[in-house]
Amino acid sequence: MTSQTHLSSNAGSVPPYYREVYQAISGRADERVQVQVFQRLLSRTDLPSAVQSQIADHVENSDGFLSKLSLYKGLALIALAQQGKQPSPKLLENCIQEFPKPQLGDPKDLQSLKMQATQEDPLIVSQTLTKLLGRDTIQIESIPEKKGLFLKHVEYQVTSQRFKISVYRRYSDFDVFHELMLQRFAYRMVPALPPKRMLKGVLTSTSEQEFIEGRRRALTRFINLVARHPFFSEDELLKTFLTFNGSDVQTKLRDAYKKMGDEFLTCRLATQAKEYLPADIQAQFSSSRQLIRNIHNSFHKLRDRAETMAARSKENATDLLMFGKELSTLGTDSAPLPPLASSQSTWGSLRQSIKGLSVEFGLLADKAMQQGRREEDDVVEKLNLFLDLLQSYKDLCERHEKGVLHEHQRALQKYSVMKRQMMSATVQPKEQVSVEQLESRIVQQENAIQTMELRNYFSLFCLHQEIQLVFIYLPITSHILGAFVNSQVQGHREMGEVWSALHPKLSCLFGVSNGLQSPPLSPK
Repeated sequence: MTSQTHLSSNAGSVPPYYREVYQAISGRADERVQVQVFQRLLSRTDLPSAVQSQIADHVENSDGFLSKLSLYKGLALIALAQQGKQPSPKLLENCIQEFPKPQLGDPKDLQSLKMQATQEDPLIVSQTLTKLLGRDTIQIESIPEKKGLFLKHVEYQVTSQRFKISVYRRYSDFDVFHELMLQRFAYRMVPALPPKRMLKGVLTSTSEQEFIEGRRRALTRFINLVARHPFFSEDELLKTFLTFNGSDVQTKLRDAYKKMGDEFLTCRLATQAKEYLPADIQAQFSSSRQLIRNIHNSFHKLRDRAETMAARSKENATDLLMFGKELSTLGTDSAPLPPLASSQSTWGSLRQSIKGLSVEFGLLADKAMQQGRREEDDVVEKLNLFLDLLQSYKDLCERHEKGVLHEHQRALQKYSVMKRQMMSATVQPKEQVSVEQLESRIVQQENAIQTMELRNYFSLFCLHQEIQLVFIYLPITSHILGAFVNSQVQGHREMGEVWSALHPKLSCLFGVSNGLQSPPLSPK
């Protein structure tokens, strides 16, 4: 890490040859260098394979690519190894003057290494579900702020595993962040926020507490989907939202957006998007959209069933608890038995046995409640997360059709009207000034249409990438089913253990014979 700092802080120490090599082997669409290309570069040296491996181990890479800084570090290590030195990051710390020049030949000859590499396709999103989920995990905890009898604000403690920091945010901060994300990434899947409206009532109101908890869960899903998105995760807006500890995060977010603008203006591929799109992109868009509708409908029904089962487990917990309490009430009834019944009745001893059963039923109720919570946290929440993602893709399709596509069509119609007016002006004698003004407006409109066409192609380009992300997330189905099965196995096992412990206690109830047969306590 120290060597990288030295490289970056002292730009003059990097020889021009390093920059020439970088220009020769870096990607056209992405200014990074593929690991495969760097390995081919290593193989061109006269270094032993063991030394080449050591150099490769010392050079950092991410997702199969080297940054410019990492490449410079690699070139310096190659040069030092060619001088007979053992490659080590510590060697770079001792290079006070210019870094040594590696013997790799003419940089122009190195371009063939890039040509041999697998052709990059910017349209393809090379990700796995494990990589996406591993980008960050963000926890959100509610911190209610009491003022009088009514809840005025809820503050959230937002903790990012990636940035190792906790910050405090209010819903209005999330709202501004969401609004700016939609402006910056209008052509991407920005998940929706939960509703703004808060139910009115006292702090202890069950409905209000449920609303607050539901919103906390929804905000957690939102921010995790954003933080794991490959195009959002490195953006300044997200980093600011998750790390800024100042008093006014909203102003900081707006300032960050003003410096960047929307993705179309900052993406190097924006104006080249058409080149990468398949010829049948519209047909692919239509079929993908219909498929996502079908998947969304099915997952929506699965979520509803899972919610019902979780609610049923909690209801079962309440019923078991009440059943145990009634047994306890029955067992603690101190009313004396009538004289005629007391001589032959075993009720007195039965009552003592029944009284003790409430403990097991209370334990059963606790296990059933834990089961309901597991079903909520492990199954329902995962289904809701995937549904939020699917809904964000549906919303994106709507934005594409009602936004950029609609604006493009309106611009073309306006352009058509102008052209007709221009033709009319040339046929009928009019003042020269009005004709020149019309010509100027037509040129402006042509430029606007050209920009809209580029935006339309970029929107389709992004849609094509976003649908890939949806399918990368689809294997989460196995996570959900696994969580569902595990929760059922654990719940039935734990409750079975309590029922089994209750079994011999029931036998005691029939220890005093009064002429009745003891009912079978296990199937024959």
